[in-house]
Amino acid sequence: MNVQEVKRRFGIVGRSVSLDQALETAVRVANTELTVLISGESGVGKEVFSKVIHAMSARKHHAFIAVNCGAIPVGTINSELFGHEKGAFTGATADRKGYFETVDNGTIFLDEISEMPKDTQAYLLRVLESGEFMRVGSSVVRKTNVRVVAASNVDLEKQVQKGKFRQDLFYRLNTVPIHVPSLKERREDISILFKKFVADFSDKYRTDPIRLDDEAEQLLINYAWPGNVRELKNLAEQLSVLTEKRIISAADLMSVKPAIIQRNLPAIKDEKESFLHERDLLYRVLFDMQKDMTQLKKLVHELVKSNNLQMPDFDSANFLAEPITRPAIVTQEPSFQSDYPVPQPQAEWLPKNEQPRVVDANMKAYYEQAEVVEESLSLEKMEKDFIEKALEKHNNRRKEAAKDLGISERTLYRKIKQYGLE
Repeated sequence: MNVQEVKRRFGIVGRSVSLDQALETAVRVANTELTVLISGESGVGKEVFSKVIHAMSARKHHAFIAVNCGAIPVGTINSELFGHEKGAFTGATADRKGYFETVDNGTIFLDEISEMPKDTQAYLLRVLESGEFMRVGSSVVRKTNVRVVAASNVDLEKQVQKGKFRQDLFYRLNTVPIHVPSLKERREDISILFKKFVADFSDKYRTDPIRLDDEAEQLLINYAWPGNVRELKNLAEQLSVLTEKRIISAADLMSVKPAIIQRNLPAIKDEKESFLHERDLLYRVLFDMQKDMTQLKKLVHELVKSNNLQMPDFDSANFLAEPITRPAIVTQEPSFQSDYPVPQPQAEWLPKNEQPRVVDANMKAYYEQAEVVEESLSLEKMEKDFIEKALEKHNNRRKEAAKDLGISERTLYRKIKQYGLE
């Protein structure tokens, strides 16, 4: 049986690729004895997949039972699953068979298995490994031949990491994983499902089927659907019963379900996040300054070496320490071999192979003529300059400029207004 036939038989509606892949896996594994773990959000139809697996297996003529592990009290779940003996606990007035004994040779669907207590998990692991179990209050080992299909709406791997679920049981259950996609993972199916539900309720309540206009249908598709198919079906029933109109507008849709206007879009960044981006920008400015200083030190180092002057090693940790002070040096009158003055000082207190750092009268006059430019170290000015350069580089395209600066476009727009760069 192919996927389309399975859809028609079990009333599964949808044409998305992810849904077809999940159904195809269920069909392939159905005729085996492998344990299946179905994952997916609440309301996506995990139980339908378990019924598909049972109905297409060799156990289809035997019993099938669905058990919600989260709905059974912790104190009675062992009795519900494995049975109990008379007098095993208060209220046990007679022997009772559990689900694993009742559904022998059939299939048991354990929904919300992440809610199962730790001691029950140990009993379940034994059943999966050897088919053996004991009733509560009994020492007699019993055998069962049950296929287990489990389901969970939470990530069991994370539950294992938190110590809330047994790792060995997880790997035993996860022999064949099947992920059932949520509605937001198959938005192309939302309109199709809604029309199917509307037709069903029209027959049930003997009314004319409702229809959505284009704007209302777009709202339906853009909604996040946290309750998935179950929530969509409830909305279709509400509209079929509560509205007088047969053509539903966006306003009618919002009157029945106000939350429908909440779209599945990224959240707007708050001021705290904006401040973090500004701080990152300032850090980038400081790192660029540090890079410039490093390049400047290298340049000075090369100039000093090329002029045969003495200075500490560039890699020395004390390079930026306090300036080195030395006694006054008596120099001889320098001789000039070219237009550029090159001093040749001599000093008795220095080693013979060391050349002192000096500036003679001619070089002093040469440097005094240079213009001293004081660079502003204001962070606001540097931030403004960086923004201006980024805008100029990208021809005032704010999106590309914001990406280059590493900030959001919203933050860049606010900074442009702040510094009057419009």
